[in-house]
Amino acid sequence: MHAIRYPMLLALRLLSKGALSGAALALCALAACTRVPDNPVAPPAPVAEAVDPRLPSITVSGDETGAGAWNWQPPRRELTTQDIPAAKRDAASALAQNRLYAEAGDAIPLYMALKALAPEDRQVAEGLKKSLRALLKQGDAALRDAGDDADALSRAGEIGAVARALAPDDPTVAAYLTQVDSADQLWRLNAEGERLLRNGQIGKAGEAALAPFREVLRLQPGQARALQGLAASESAMIRRAEDAAASSDFDAASHWLALAAEVRGSSSTIPAPTVEDARRRVGAIRDARIAALRERGLGDLTSLRGLRTARVLLAEVLRIAEPGDAVAADFRTRIDLATHYGLFRPGQAFTDAMAAGGRAPEMVVVPHGGFRMGASETELGSVESEKPAHYVRFDRGFAMSRQAVTVGEFRRFVQATRYRPRATRRGHSVVYDERSGNFARHSGVDWQSDYAGARAADSLPVLHVSVRDAEAYAQWLSAQTGRGYRLPSEAEFEYALRAGTQGRYPWGSDGVPTARFGNLTGGNDVSPSGRHWNNAFVSYGDGYWGPAPGGSYLPNAFGLYDLGSNVSEWVSDCWHASYRRAPADGASWFNPGCRSRVVRGGSWASSPTQARAAWRSASDSDMTSARVGFRVVRGI
Repeated sequence: MHAIRYPMLLALRLLSKGALSGAALALCALAACTRVPDNPVAPPAPVAEAVDPRLPSITVSGDETGAGAWNWQPPRRELTTQDIPAAKRDAASALAQNRLYAEAGDAIPLYMALKALAPEDRQVAEGLKKSLRALLKQGDAALRDAGDDADALSRAGEIGAVARALAPDDPTVAAYLTQVDSADQLWRLNAEGERLLRNGQIGKAGEAALAPFREVLRLQPGQARALQGLAASESAMIRRAEDAAASSDFDAASHWLALAAEVRGSSSTIPAPTVEDARRRVGAIRDARIAALRERGLGDLTSLRGLRTARVLLAEVLRIAEPGDAVAADFRTRIDLATHYGLFRPGQAFTDAMAAGGRAPEMVVVPHGGFRMGASETELGSVESEKPAHYVRFDRGFAMSRQAVTVGEFRRFVQATRYRPRATRRGHSVVYDERSGNFARHSGVDWQSDYAGARAADSLPVLHVSVRDAEAYAQWLSAQTGRGYRLPSEAEFEYALRAGTQGRYPWGSDGVPTARFGNLTGGNDVSPSGRHWNNAFVSYGDGYWGPAPGGSYLPNAFGLYDLGSNVSEWVSDCWHASYRRAPADGASWFNPGCRSRVVRGGSWASSPTQARAAWRSASDSDMTSARVGFRVVRGI
């Protein structure tokens, strides 16, 4: 005898939730249900008297695992031999109307009662065969809907119980019972997967909820309910991904999206791609989060506190951003720039407005970085005051005037402040004397004079100024602009002079200056009276004897004009006989009250040795000359 494997738990659930159809509900409510062994050796127990004897009886076997066997007992119909013809007609009529087994007057109970009276009756036997075919046809219809219809699965189980009672050894019945078993198993698997999904128990890798549905599809490929379960599992993973993204846990979001993509990959029949849509939504959440963090971080990059906050926010952005994210990269760049340049950019040119009207000299932002300052032990022409060579690093950029301060710019200062520079008060300065070919002190020379003592054009770099005159001009600029202007430190000057090179000369080599480098002593230079330099760069000519207007030659790599040529320049440091214990951060090495100051850079009248990048000279703070001017720097 074949058993219908149908879980007791499911039967009870269907009864409690009213899932059975009206006829089946009445059947289960009024049927006598008794425990019988899995392999009975005796007929089932008689129906209790309190149960309507016309109703079929379904009993659950004693299988405590939850998969019991149902046994059907036909409603009893008392017949005599005289009733046989009428009963045959009633049975045939019931069969024609597809009334098969629910009532005592239906086809199968009547034919079974007739067979008991006339076991050899061929008409009765044929009626039973037809009834069985009709019954199995109804069973097949129920099985087609049994995947997601509890009523259909219940009907299929009832029909199986009736078919087994009617023809227990029929192969078609055995095949049908196997199908009922399979439908029951698929139902239980789907139901388990759905329960796990409802409870949110999908597993760390989604395996808990997916396993039942995948087992269903292994047993019955393409089963609609299981496919829906897979789609629901995918949706559950996507929801977890989006929830994780909302909490800024984008690693977890990526994890769940990857798992969801595997669900779709396991079956090409899951409808409509949704994972890619979810990726776009998660990406939008990520982008919005990154953009919001960036905007917060950029709110205050000018203060130390704002920079600290921005770096914390950047760390969060880099945690959640994907590699190569453009917004994250821009945020990092903005913080780096603010750290090293404030609100400026390396190479940026600008001018500050002055309170009295007009603009301060044009400034260029020098990039932060480090270099080796001074001369090496073996450098040709070097002296001990240029040593030891030492590493200097600027953690922050600074702005330097693009060219030396001009006569016209210095004039505005003198007129605005009535300041009297040192040479004006003293009445003389050192100029180039064309007649003797030497430098000599001449009276009546001051900042308004050129290299030879004549009236200077406003476009020329200002000469005949002391270091104190230069500092007074920088202080005036500071007061006019509200910015901190000053003379460059010696380290700032050499760093800007070298502009990334480390050669003997600022043009990066040990030989003759490159074409249009600047205004230096060249073998091809000729004075107004036809003089030539005795000690000069061979075959070099720059077209000037004396300073040229600012910007007449090519700028260096930092965009600065005439550094290391045209005029030597004052810097803010006091003179020290060597670089031992010199500042390593590029700051000015200054001792209050010092009289001896530092001049840096080659000029129009400097020998090749004095044009070296490491060259430096000590000068009295009151010294004025036709070869020395200055430029300014300011912090950014």
